[in-house]
Amino acid sequence: MDVLSYLFGPTFSLWNGNAVSAYAHVLAGGARVAGPIPNGSGGLSTGYVHYPALDFGGSAEYRLSPAFGFRVTIDCLHDHFFNSSGAIRGQNDLRVVNSIVYYLGEPRRSRHRPE
Repeated sequence: MDVLSYLFGPTFSLWNGNAVSAYAHVLAGGARVAGPIPNGSGGLSTGYVHYPALDFGGSAEYRLSPAFGFRVTIDCLHDHFFNSSGAIRGQNDLRVVNSIVYYLGEPRRSRHRPE
């Protein structure tokens, strides 16, 4: 089974510190879910569902250096799947994503001091 989601929406900064920051987001878009479903002959068929999707959640980011950070995002994705009888049903899923963040435009610090 595979899921392709494309979501758009705002991200709100809840707290922005020197080392740790927190964010919240509300996203809307769509999701294409494909996978096997049981057929009438006792085997499996492949089907897909393309429905609107919603996502909300938040993230915390720890700044490792001036150019890099580590982010943990936890959110709830609402999309549609096939159930065991082959019917399309809505489903909520909890997602946890870990990311390494590169801050564009941040200067890299040299290891050597000018003399």
